[in-house]
Amino acid sequence: ISNVSTPFSSCRPKVCIVGSGPAGFYTAQHLIKARPDVDVDIYERLPVPFGLVRFGVAPDHPEVKNVINTFTQTAKHTCCSFYGNVTVGKDVSVGELQQAYHAVVLSYGAEGNRSMGVPGEDLAGVYSAKDFVGWYNGLPSCQELSPDLSCETAVILGQGNVALDVARILLSPIDILKKTDITQPALEALAESHVRRVLIVGRRGPVQIACTIKELREMVNLPDTRPEMVAADFEGVKDAVKDLPRPRKRLTELMLKTAMEIPGEKEQERRNNASRVWSFRFFRSPIEIMADPDNKRTAGIRLAVNKLEGSGDGARAVLTGEVEDVSCGLVISSIGYKSLPIDPSVPFDSSKAIVPNSMGRVQQAAGLYCSGWLKTGPTGVIATTMNNSFDTARSLVEDMDSGTLDISAAKPGSQSISGLLEKRGVKPVIFSDWEKIDSVEMSRGEAAGKPREKLLTVEEMLGH
Repeated sequence: ISNVSTPFSSCRPKVCIVGSGPAGFYTAQHLIKARPDVDVDIYERLPVPFGLVRFGVAPDHPEVKNVINTFTQTAKHTCCSFYGNVTVGKDVSVGELQQAYHAVVLSYGAEGNRSMGVPGEDLAGVYSAKDFVGWYNGLPSCQELSPDLSCETAVILGQGNVALDVARILLSPIDILKKTDITQPALEALAESHVRRVLIVGRRGPVQIACTIKELREMVNLPDTRPEMVAADFEGVKDAVKDLPRPRKRLTELMLKTAMEIPGEKEQERRNNASRVWSFRFFRSPIEIMADPDNKRTAGIRLAVNKLEGSGDGARAVLTGEVEDVSCGLVISSIGYKSLPIDPSVPFDSSKAIVPNSMGRVQQAAGLYCSGWLKTGPTGVIATTMNNSFDTARSLVEDMDSGTLDISAAKPGSQSISGLLEKRGVKPVIFSDWEKIDSVEMSRGEAAGKPREKLLTVEEMLGH
């Protein structure tokens, strides 16, 4: 029996994924496993893949980047193609993708910043954690940031893992950072940094802190630093510990121990010799960032003093009317990432900053799906995103199997999109091009005694 008239590939279900971070790759991985007959194309705005694994994970956490090996296997699978340097919503519209593919999965994450909404947040010396992290991790759009680190005190607003990453990078001995894939400009700036004290501020108390125990432990053990806690913040915490769920309990116990216990001789000596200090400030919310009198630089921050109503995770911070001023020259706001709408044709809930969906199926939009932070909001670690992406892929496969998603008509997939991009003068970067960039970065790193030295501009990336 011959089917010469139709090339085999045209009968295969074609799915395109927008965004090549963990959400995009985990969605692709599950689709390929569940439907070996599927063709998956991943579109990415940057010439390089992996999203926040490359641009979000702290340079001194190389083990977290091991997921890149799994993603690379997926990208090299015969059913999968990667197209970098393609901005969906600009170079090609979601509508055009929907015409070319049976299904479109939006996994482009959360590239915006939540605003603090306080006076002075536009002053020089105020940065979002996302941009600050992007700066030291080599995100091209953040390379102009060159933050001023000439002050002694930095204040970080937020007490999640990203806040602790930033605190650790600001306070880490340069010899530790030298051996990571932190960018060269960031390394040079941090070597010259005058920051000696970092305050990590949260609106609620020790029991509501958002970081994990691993991050806290690294902070407590960070060489050449000592913790400074306010004993009064821990009133009543000891009694609350016994009723906490286990992970929260261990985290709170470590904090109590750090804040309240008299350290042993060796630890006391370590603390006495430390040249840098970090501390948690609880029950505080930003009211205003204050400028120094004669220019537009940050000179301090005014914090409202809160008290808690309720207990546990449900506790709310309520203003007491008291305020506290802290002198500082650097404020980093780590209060969350935020998804942005990509294309007017896609439903978007701007109050929740997500694409409204049920189990990853975009509401009122057949053939459109979402996964990752765009689906849930910016929460959880890479494993959380993995599960949420597998769920979206499962919904899509169910819809193919049940006929809810019509895959009977042949679709052109990347063939027609490639034509459109060529007409528009857009040159996609395929996965083998990324591998060239990768090997350039690795060999530049080797020369400097680090795992990699990243290329920092899109032009440089495209030049290889």
